[in-house]
Amino acid sequence: MKQVTFQGNPVKVLGSIPMEGEQAKNFSLTASDLSDLTLSSLKGQNVVINIFPSIDTPVCAASVKRFNEEASKLENTTVLCVSADLPFAVGRFCEIEGITNVQHASTFRSEDFAEAYGVAIPEGALRGLTTRAIVCVNKDGVVTHSELVSEITNEPNYESAIKALVK
Repeated sequence: MKQVTFQGNPVKVLGSIPMEGEQAKNFSLTASDLSDLTLSSLKGQNVVINIFPSIDTPVCAASVKRFNEEASKLENTTVLCVSADLPFAVGRFCEIEGITNVQHASTFRSEDFAEAYGVAIPEGALRGLTTRAIVCVNKDGVVTHSELVSEITNEPNYESAIKALVK
């Protein structure tokens, strides 16, 4: 079991984050319109999977805003923001903030995603949420970059993620 921190306190994390060069695991998450969204449905595109606990925190909101800005500059790329938030809440946030270049997917009906992607928090106050991570997948479904952010309240390395997409 891996460990990250939340405000300096240890948090256990289940699963293994996909590593560069591996085939990304398919998943089924809940899209904004409540339909199922799978990685295989995005095949042929580069995908940035921006995983975080909840849109209702400043760092999570900042990552969505930053990737919204970056995504507008990238061709053939989908930025998928993944959290346990219900699609309705994220929809309101995106509408208020004018966010149109990212897509949200919720883990609320997905039992397997968090552990399969190495971001499951199994115990403590954050139990049931995901930790912060980035996984970049190329158009062939191969992982080109991954980052499990060691402190949940820190932002990910945006530059490394974007650079992995333009290799």
